[in-house]
Amino acid sequence: MTHGNAPAAVPRPTLARSTLVVTAHAGDFVWRAGGAIALAAARGEKVTIACLTFGERGESAKAWRAGKTLAEIKALRRGEAERAAAVLGAEVRFFDAGDYPLTATAELTDRLVEVYRATQPDVVLTHPVEDPYNGDHPAANRLALQARVLAQAIGYPAEGEIIGAPPVFYFEPHQPEMSGFRPEVLLDITEVWETKREAMECLAAQRHLWDYYTDLAVRRGAQLKRNAGPNLGLAHTTMAEAYMRPYPQIAKELA
Repeated sequence: MTHGNAPAAVPRPTLARSTLVVTAHAGDFVWRAGGAIALAAARGEKVTIACLTFGERGESAKAWRAGKTLAEIKALRRGEAERAAAVLGAEVRFFDAGDYPLTATAELTDRLVEVYRATQPDVVLTHPVEDPYNGDHPAANRLALQARVLAQAIGYPAEGEIIGAPPVFYFEPHQPEMSGFRPEVLLDITEVWETKREAMECLAAQRHLWDYYTDLAVRRGAQLKRNAGPNLGLAHTTMAEAYMRPYPQIAKELA
């Protein structure tokens, strides 16, 4: 209700939801979370990928065998990741922190805190705590969780407004049975599967993984249907990604 000539209140614009993906290497976000990224982007949400390294030393064997230099390999992997992110509808920010090993530093943590505050994520996707085959993945997890907490602290000296406590989802590691991973959330990515596959095919340096992650999406899709209950109209071939939650789910009703 307005009085006299007082103008009516102008509603505040609704900001698009924001997803932040913290990934160790240039290909990780595609294999493990490409479907979630594409779904969010298709809904008009902002997706930002914090790519900590190019995977230039540990995940570019084909390029090393071809005689490429370190600088050439970094450029190659950067280009692949940029094309894949564009296909998925996301923005990718490169930290070039160096892989094998990925080492946490105060500077790297500060940079990641600033990304949290700049993007104000509603959801965070990152690696799980364990991976006995690749120490860079747990290192990225620790960086992602620490920066999330620091970005909430009003006294932490970093640019930008403090954030809330966005829920975190761990995406599936390459060998889940060896990494303590439980598929607690199964995400239906059927409608964006072709987009994810196109993004995967941008990663020529790791072509041997294209079929592996296609098969994984089929298996997780079968599990999704098994757990979804009857008569939900799911596609005959349902494709899915699996996620794990480190923090409690907040809800007003059980579903």
